Amino acid sequence: MTAGRTVLTVFAWAWVVIPFLYGVWSLLQNVGALF
Repeated sequence: MTAGRTVLTVFAWAWVVIPFLYGVWSLLQNVGALF
């Protein structure tokens, strides 16, 4: 695996994981506000 490919892989994972974590965080905040 070349350095460019590694950077692309990391960027692709970040592109998926960061919005997912943001959604989970928002969901937990909303659940906390309900109770």
